[in-house]
Amino acid sequence: QVQLVESGGGLVQPGGSLRLSCAASGFSLRNYAVGWFRQAQGKDREWVSCISSSGDSTYYADSAKGRFTISRDNAKDTVYLQMHSLKPEDTAVYYCATARSLFTSCPGLIEHRGGYWGQGTQVTISS
Repeated sequence: QVQLVESGGGLVQPGGSLRLSCAASGFSLRNYAVGWFRQAQGKDREWVSCISSSGDSTYYADSAKGRFTISRDNAKDTVYLQMHSLKPEDTAVYYCATARSLFTSCPGLIEHRGGYWGQGTQVTISS
């Protein structure tokens, strides 16, 4: 079975931190560029961050710059999203997704639809 699994979500207070993890089942995640997306209740899904397959290149949406850090440990076949200074507007279901193919880099993943997606993990920022 081929799927992605997100973990690490939860309830934190404004200004707090959270680290999300993305792991793959049934294939090797390290071969793909991987992006993080989020969808707030009643809103469209938006792109948050992306990392190249090697980890050499990272990309951030304006909403994430300076607060979020995407990284990967290819030895563990895991991608992370470290989030700091969280705000109520960060509340959403967070998803990770691979690029459509092994040959699609982050710009392609950001611009177009992803390949494999996870079920999402809920992040709630509230006092």
